[in-house]
Amino acid sequence: MTTTLSEDKTGVYNSVEDAVHASKVAFSHLHKSIGLRDKIVKSIRSHSLKNCKKFSRMAIEETGYGRYDDKIKKNLLAINSTPGVEDINPSAYTGEHGTTLVECAPYGLIAAVTPSTNPSETIINNAISMIAAGNAVVFSPHPSAKNTTTFCVSVINNAIVEAGGPQNLITCLGNPTKENSEELMRHPDIRLNVVTGGEGAVRRAMSVNKRCVAAGPGNPPVIVDETANIAEAARDIVEGASFDNGIVCILEKEVIAVDSIADHLIDEMRMSKCYLASEKEMNELLKFVFTDMSSDGKHGRINRQFVGKNASVLLKQIGVGVSDDIRLIITETDRDNPLVWTEMLMPILPIVRVNNVDDAIGFAIEVEQKCYHTAIMHSKNIDKLSKMSYECDCTIFVSNAPSLAGLGYNGEGYTSYTISSPTGEGITSAKSFTRQRRCTLAKSFRII
Repeated sequence: MTTTLSEDKTGVYNSVEDAVHASKVAFSHLHKSIGLRDKIVKSIRSHSLKNCKKFSRMAIEETGYGRYDDKIKKNLLAINSTPGVEDINPSAYTGEHGTTLVECAPYGLIAAVTPSTNPSETIINNAISMIAAGNAVVFSPHPSAKNTTTFCVSVINNAIVEAGGPQNLITCLGNPTKENSEELMRHPDIRLNVVTGGEGAVRRAMSVNKRCVAAGPGNPPVIVDETANIAEAARDIVEGASFDNGIVCILEKEVIAVDSIADHLIDEMRMSKCYLASEKEMNELLKFVFTDMSSDGKHGRINRQFVGKNASVLLKQIGVGVSDDIRLIITETDRDNPLVWTEMLMPILPIVRVNNVDDAIGFAIEVEQKCYHTAIMHSKNIDKLSKMSYECDCTIFVSNAPSLAGLGYNGEGYTSYTISSPTGEGITSAKSFTRQRRCTLAKSFRII
């Protein structure tokens, strides 16, 4: 088969068949050496670091989402904090019946669907994890971020070759559509589908009769109770909820505050570059941030035109002028407001008052809506923190810190941009993209 590269784009192909074939050939030439994979990962980190600012600028210009400085932070997190080959150490069992060795083996060829909200970050994160695990990857980028994605794929391909790896170990579709994304996932040479995207992409991947790792939606609540350090909680919530204008899936999406401290919390948030919208202004905001509402009035379809835009852009729509330094719009709402129940990918944060911390925990679990994604709580009451962490049953639970700590940003642990709550892998790493293989040496190889 003859494969044709798109002009000036290393690893970028116009057809699914060409992209799959190119990566399949590359996989067949990938040496089994863990040492080579380690060199490749180090080279990916180095080349990505050199292009970090360009990735960030391209994403802003192409998608219109987010803040440049925050995108740099997101890219750096993917570059520096994604685990490599150290994540796939083998294990062994020995006993009177001999020795059994368990290795983390690659799947082979992975199809990976990536989002517009974190285009280069997801490519870097997935590429490091999947290659460290020994796989080749074909990426299907979101159409609205295809230029950023294809450039990132080209940079990483050059990094792989420079480290001694095969060309086209990662490839991507240059003209992505829903149709060719599904064609890719159904291709017989694809062994594993990985989706980091919206509900539609996740549903399509899970309908394919193949192993699937899927990152689904979230609507992370943040609770503040009467024992919390209110000033610190306010700063943390604003830092998290406003990060990259709210487009990251783990960020605080609604505040549930015990009534006795709610006024204090709001005052502190206003001092942290927030604009407090009145009830009248909030009702005006609702008219344009949603394009459609559910029959119960609690859920809305967000207006994609305003996803990831600065708070100043949103406020301008209702005749309020503020500087771009204002990072977040906060507003008090009742429990049934659609801002509370809809994952808003914008710097808008509703605040709901409740009677006590147990009421807050119960309501937080309701509004999380069994996504089992992320929840945050500010409290010094260890019993209530334990209750919330257990009952919310989320992949990520953050206490007394911004949500970003759950991704390893000023928090312990590694970083992932594919948080797989629907399929159970959780915060993915190289090990998530391997299959266990066992070699049993019966009656032999025990050295004592």
